[in-house]
Amino acid sequence: MPPLRAILHLDMDAFFAAIAQRDDPSLRGRPVLTGGGGPRGVVTTASYEARVFGCRSAMPTAVALRLCPQAVCVKVSGDAIRVASRKVREVMERVTPLVQPLSVDEAFLDVTGSAKLFGSPRDVALKLKREVFAETGLVASVGVSHNKFLAKLASDLEKPDGLTVIGPGDVDRILPPLPIGRVPGVGPALVEKLQRRGVCTIADLRAAGAAGTTGGLGLSPAQAAHLLDLAHGRDERPVSTGGRRKSVGQERTFGINLPDPQRARVVLATQCDEVARRLRARGLLARGVSVKLRTGDFKTVTRSAVVSPPSDATADLRRVAGALFDAWAHRHFRPLRLLGVTAGPLQEAADGEQLGLFDAAVRGRNARVDAAVDAIRARFGDAAAGRADATL
Repeated sequence: MPPLRAILHLDMDAFFAAIAQRDDPSLRGRPVLTGGGGPRGVVTTASYEARVFGCRSAMPTAVALRLCPQAVCVKVSGDAIRVASRKVREVMERVTPLVQPLSVDEAFLDVTGSAKLFGSPRDVALKLKREVFAETGLVASVGVSHNKFLAKLASDLEKPDGLTVIGPGDVDRILPPLPIGRVPGVGPALVEKLQRRGVCTIADLRAAGAAGTTGGLGLSPAQAAHLLDLAHGRDERPVSTGGRRKSVGQERTFGINLPDPQRARVVLATQCDEVARRLRARGLLARGVSVKLRTGDFKTVTRSAVVSPPSDATADLRRVAGALFDAWAHRHFRPLRLLGVTAGPLQEAADGEQLGLFDAAVRGRNARVDAAVDAIRARFGDAAAGRADATL
């Protein structure tokens, strides 16, 4: 039998709200909601002081404020989020190169090979927590186990500021009483379906597997087998560092429907700027661009086009996105509730196509402009520089 792996799941506690409280001492100890305000705003993070009132991420802000009228709604600087996320990533990479980010505030780490340098997996987890706090002033919870499912489960058991180890001997004690919704892939709709069939806990799912009655749960054989593996604490997925990002996007929901096509073009141009900047930062080129439009009656339209040759230039993304928007708006424009742009599929910049002499000259000029804007923003913040042509 192969030796057990040592897997960690690091999850920053109430990340956006914690940044706001760190940077504004008057918010410490108070219930804080981050995200959009207004009648259509959605909570991105609720501080732990707000969570005791039932506030949660993805909840409409208006609902959260009814639950906790004294909560403070704040917006967190994108620069502050990026800086903190980058510092956390740097801390993780000091203990292992095997880091799989899941979002800006959580990641899996395989520290199986780190024992000689840093001690036991629990010692590594303690080191991470100390260094993340020293570097960022923010608190992380870390789960430790021998696979990804159990490590992620462990990181959530003692939040905030938790450090939980689930060893092989703990699995049959910890898992059975947990609600079925704690199994990855079991969302609210499936929870409701399983509960109607009497499966409310992981123990119930195990019992259905032992009795051979999973066929009556409305699951496919493959889905049932996968969920039963997790219910018994089995998960062979490796920590993956080599996955290529498939797309980069930016979208915005408006508090009041946007009634003017020209104002929509300004928003779309700004989104193209941000998407192109992120492509360049990651060394990626867009082979296609999609524009997403949601009207006030909640109808969603998506329009896509090829970018040829593949590009990371702001001007190219603006040109393609603008043409897609104009073709729709010319005949169908209605006030917009949401607008977004996505670059994808993507390829590595090193795989770029050979350009003709004229194209290369134009690309070179655009690249110099983009590089100058990126350098200024990196040093002084996103608001420090932009293009004079605010529209597409």
